[in-house]
Amino acid sequence: MRLSLVYAALVILFGAWVRASLSGDGCGVSWPNCGGAILPDTSNVKTLIELTHRVTSGLLGLLLGGLWIAARRAEPKGSPMRRAIGFSVLACVISALIGAVLVRQGLVVHDKSLARAIFMPVHLVNNYFLMGALVLADWYSRGGAPLRRPDRGPLMLLLASGVSQLVLGITGAISAMGKTAYGPELQAAQTLSDRLNMHIGAAASPILKGGVAHPLLATSLFALMLWAGNQLSKSRPEPGVQQWSRYLSIGLTAQMIFGLANLLMSAPAWMQMGHLLLALVTWVSFVKMGAYTLAYPEYTPSTEDPFAGLTPRERLSAQIRAYVALTKPRVISLLLFTTVAAMVMANQGWPPFLMTICVALGGYMMAGAANTINMIVERDLDVAMERTASRPTVTHYVSSGNAFLFALALTVISFGMITAVSNVLAALLAFAGLLFYVFIYTLLLKRRTWQNIVIGGAAGAFPPLVGWAAVTGDLNWFAWLLFAVVFLWTPVHFWALAILIKDDYAKAGVPMLPVVHGEHVTAVQIVIYAILTAVVSIIPLAGNGFNSITLGLVVLLNVGLLAQSMGLLRSTTRPKAKSLFKYSMVYLALFFLVVAVDRAI
Repeated sequence: MRLSLVYAALVILFGAWVRASLSGDGCGVSWPNCGGAILPDTSNVKTLIELTHRVTSGLLGLLLGGLWIAARRAEPKGSPMRRAIGFSVLACVISALIGAVLVRQGLVVHDKSLARAIFMPVHLVNNYFLMGALVLADWYSRGGAPLRRPDRGPLMLLLASGVSQLVLGITGAISAMGKTAYGPELQAAQTLSDRLNMHIGAAASPILKGGVAHPLLATSLFALMLWAGNQLSKSRPEPGVQQWSRYLSIGLTAQMIFGLANLLMSAPAWMQMGHLLLALVTWVSFVKMGAYTLAYPEYTPSTEDPFAGLTPRERLSAQIRAYVALTKPRVISLLLFTTVAAMVMANQGWPPFLMTICVALGGYMMAGAANTINMIVERDLDVAMERTASRPTVTHYVSSGNAFLFALALTVISFGMITAVSNVLAALLAFAGLLFYVFIYTLLLKRRTWQNIVIGGAAGAFPPLVGWAAVTGDLNWFAWLLFAVVFLWTPVHFWALAILIKDDYAKAGVPMLPVVHGEHVTAVQIVIYAILTAVVSIIPLAGNGFNSITLGLVVLLNVGLLAQSMGLLRSTTRPKAKSLFKYSMVYLALFFLVVAVDRAI
């Protein structure tokens, strides 16, 4: 069932690509035939795109029809699963009919009619319903409990969040249509003032004016939906409600940031696709959160106060320390150093003071947001591990809901700050680091494979890219060299730590390399990555304008890294692992310092 959901999302995204690529008239006004033929000439790219969308949509209809027939045979009449699949079939048919009207009436490409402005939002809302029906069908296929009418409070919170998403979808569809329909005029506008006048001037088109409502509404409805999700988590702290409320908040935040980037970058087609993808993910998260809310009875949250007995001043101080601890300041310090050092390298000297401070602070907040989300998601692991048992989310010094709101605030402020003092690219790279850490490392890899730190560790290699992009506005080969050095250094550093706390990881069930394959295999892997780190950090420096002193110091640093790694291989003991762990931090800091000084003088 989940494959059907994913396939439906891909079909919807491809349909949006048909619009964004101006391929809606690729088959002329013929439907269901293409250009009046069953097998048209596909030498025209627009025809190929439109025909591909029709074929994939037809396959979706056949797939859902097959599921409905199977459900009718396997499920009793009136079963929730049977109804959910039936509704998805109905929504798919309606979507096809709307597509037929758009094509046959010529409501595509640069058409600016009111009819198109009506059909486009209806099309998107219907696709939302299609996705929602498939989510519920998947819910029931996996044994989900029947949905029941909740109390008035949770019901109103769900309605507020659901209606808000539909309103944003409607205004977003109008905004996207405006960018397509008025594409030539918008491209011909010479200045920002001209573009603003086209959207909000006295003679502005109602469609473009309607599109302006989207970012304005998004600002307020974003806060409303976050609040609604947080309130549901508090009133019903059932694990499923809390989990999907967090995913909803992540999706909303990512949408806001992507939407801002769309505005600043004039909404290129690929970013429109990304924005729609996030909208679908957010909608799915909302439906899942709603399903858990409606399926299970209310829970009574714990009323224990972790600050009981403290004076108001002591309480405030403890709360501040708890929120700071969420960001893991000691872990972030080295990342910030690589960011600032990269800025110095890119500028070939010390960059503007205000930019440096704001980019560093923004980087701290973005990394702190990622660490906070990590603590929320991994609370069950932290409880089981001695090293992390005192984290604020474990001790309840900060609730999961408040921690998440804190992370969201840090993310939004960080993105705005980095954009304001540098550029959108730097802000997007910082945000990409957060997404990689949360989704790729924490959610996807950490509990599934011992390669988690190899792939997921790339999140820690984003800070140099952020620093470089903040100064130059682009990324050249040297910026990616810095990324590669951190990427290859990460397994050396973290596997040394993993040897030290192997028992903790084993107790929590985390498949770190020392737990899965033993300490000797880990030491072998560390040596391999130490060699790769040395190769990547030394060879590109030779013959590229670096003086011999810099090259010599970098060689010495790598000799030390290799010696420490070989020492651990010969004797895989805790003292050796601890020595390598500490040296690896010194290594990275000194590497970036030495190269930064060379570029600055």
